[in-house]
Amino acid sequence: MRHRRITNTSVELTELGFGASAIGNLYRLTPADEAAGALEAAWEAGVRYFDTAPHYGLGLSERRLGAALRSRPREEYVVSSKVGRLLVHNERPRGVDTEGFVVRDDLRREWDFSRDGVLRSIEATLERTGWDRLDIVYLHDPDDHWRQAAEEAMPALADLRDQGVVGAIGAGMNQSAMSTRFLRETAADVVMLAGRYTLLDQSALDDALPAALEHDKSVVAVGVFNSGLLSRDRPSPGMKYDYASAPAELVARARAIAEVCERHGTTLPAAATAFPFTHPRIINVTLGMRNREQVSRNAELHRRHVPDALWDDLRVQKLIRADVPTT
Repeated sequence: MRHRRITNTSVELTELGFGASAIGNLYRLTPADEAAGALEAAWEAGVRYFDTAPHYGLGLSERRLGAALRSRPREEYVVSSKVGRLLVHNERPRGVDTEGFVVRDDLRREWDFSRDGVLRSIEATLERTGWDRLDIVYLHDPDDHWRQAAEEAMPALADLRDQGVVGAIGAGMNQSAMSTRFLRETAADVVMLAGRYTLLDQSALDDALPAALEHDKSVVAVGVFNSGLLSRDRPSPGMKYDYASAPAELVARARAIAEVCERHGTTLPAAATAFPFTHPRIINVTLGMRNREQVSRNAELHRRHVPDALWDDLRVQKLIRADVPTT
């Protein structure tokens, strides 16, 4: 699988990444053997970039990922985790997590973008995973914490990067406006951008992607299916768009794009996976994966040929923006 480098760093990512939120029991239980099978299948498919976070299953995702990769040569893969949510003792547990993960809530999340919080979070991640280092550290959803994230957390990460403790630093979130600020105003090398450069939403062309070009920085694309609407060959009513039921007009637009994809000999999910690479600053697409079947499907989507003529046709029909770059 092709690798692409985060600009101005030595960190190289495979074009397809393994998003490990699902193996933290996101929305439903994922048995341990199923999670281990997914990670083994990803390795067999050539995936060498794995992304996790303390938030995912209150540490479960990190523990499972660490256990699965522990026997692999450390120099052969890249891992990222995140800071901003410390896991602390929960004084009033209810029995199950209330933030979307099917795990016990003996721990709870505590927002902390201070320098001390960053260092404590990384130390705890290394303990849970058994790794000796993280290749990439992202600030996780700092939307409501700009000042502390920019003035305390990012300088702390920059110090760690400059000391060689981590390879690259950045921020990950669902909006492009603050991602742009991190690219323009801080020492971030990369942003993980969720859902803002997809077949249905190219808003990052207005801010984050021009900023990445101007400052010679990189972007990792996640949420490329916009919560599900782009994940099937034929979209249908009731599917999700950005975590809510998709409006009828977006379902109709997704169907129209799917029809154009079919005329070009490909599918909507394959096109959704390939589309981010139309922009030169996007170096990776990371997809959530829960089991072997999902890994196999995602790897096949990534391998599938999507003709450049598709993007031209979608531009002409005004189904994507006219300023989407040509590849």
